Amino acid sequence: METGSVTTPFGRRSMTFGMLASQVMAGEIKPDQSVDKWKLFRALCEAKPLLGIGDRALAVLNALLSFYPKNELAQGNGLIVFPSNIQLSLRTHGMAEQTVRRHLAALVEAGLLVRKDSPNGKRYVRRDRAGEVDEAFGFSLAPLLARAEEIEQLAAAVMAERLHVQRLRERITLCRRDIAKLIEAAVEEEIPGDWQGLYREFRDLIEGLPRSPTTAQLELLLDELTALRTDILNRLEIRVKSTKQRGNADYIERHIQNSNPDSTSELEPSFETKQGAMAEQDKGREAEMLEEGRGETTHPTRQEESRQSGGRNDGGGLKSFPLGLVLQACPEILAYGPDGVIRNWRDLMAAAVIVRSMLGVSPSAYEEAANVMGPENAATVMACILERGGHINSAGGYLRGLTRRSEKGEFAIGPMLMALLRANAPAGRKVG
Repeated sequence: METGSVTTPFGRRSMTFGMLASQVMAGEIKPDQSVDKWKLFRALCEAKPLLGIGDRALAVLNALLSFYPKNELAQGNGLIVFPSNIQLSLRTHGMAEQTVRRHLAALVEAGLLVRKDSPNGKRYVRRDRAGEVDEAFGFSLAPLLARAEEIEQLAAAVMAERLHVQRLRERITLCRRDIAKLIEAAVEEEIPGDWQGLYREFRDLIEGLPRSPTTAQLELLLDELTALRTDILNRLEIRVKSTKQRGNADYIERHIQNSNPDSTSELEPSFETKQGAMAEQDKGREAEMLEEGRGETTHPTRQEESRQSGGRNDGGGLKSFPLGLVLQACPEILAYGPDGVIRNWRDLMAAAVIVRSMLGVSPSAYEEAANVMGPENAATVMACILERGGHINSAGGYLRGLTRRSEKGEFAIGPMLMALLRANAPAGRKVG
């Protein structure tokens, strides 16, 4: 049973004001107060960031609670547990005794336990003639019972913060998707405006976010993305209203026909490709190759001839690009080549197989792409997917979508490759 007196630690351990405060708080427990120990432990696991304790300290506390005979922590049941460090080590799956002692001290310092040391510092219990506990020396769980309401409130605050961050991330994802697809639509319809500048602003906002952002940084990013989306929508609404006023039925019909249900905006190259083509049509080999890449989509008969002649598309309908150009546009693939080097197409195709496995693309999806596009082009597409992998939710689904479009003569590697080349190359650099 609890004596209610203040105890000081054994040996060289000094008494602190925090220990005294914990003992005073434990003495104020109401006689009828109780709490389920495992429910309270789950709340402790949620609230650990605010309590300043780690996972291993919680493992030690879990072991201590397992020595408490009842499920309900209550004053009437006694609140002292007295296992030895050896027993605690066994119940913490072999944690070293020195580590157990360190985490016990951390729990005491956090105000979750109170030491009730015996005269010789050992942990033991004295029982009366009836076998009931008369006096025990060990660790008192009274602070847990006294702080049960506070711990549950802290756990609720942590869970609410986690939910808030999750919702912020969801809204940011939706905003990013809206902005990328609205800009892409504006470029596809050749609507006047500085879409290149808006896209750069969009990418600067996304790339400026740290790897582990705070809640405040996420809130600021959401506000900025929302403002950018509103600006884009306003520009497009003005265009829609002006179109309605002119009664341009031809424009509306063209808009419907050009809508592409298989949009590749996850990779976000369409905007860069369109703008790059308009700004650099007179820039030597890069512009020439870009135009050739676009020209693939305007000659479906080449795809038809390939299917009729061989029973499958072997890539004859797609133009292959120089290996040097592919590596300049997709430098990340180099790390997966033999010895970190890609010297020829065989090395690139070997690296593509490794990347395929890493990104979770099934062998059947990659084999189908190689059959339809050709092995060199399939490896090139895998290099492009790796380069922009952070913008693609499912690499396998994305590759299958490109394969289907290639079969229909609706896909060209050139625009995708040129967009990545401009993103990775310094301004003014020429490739050829």
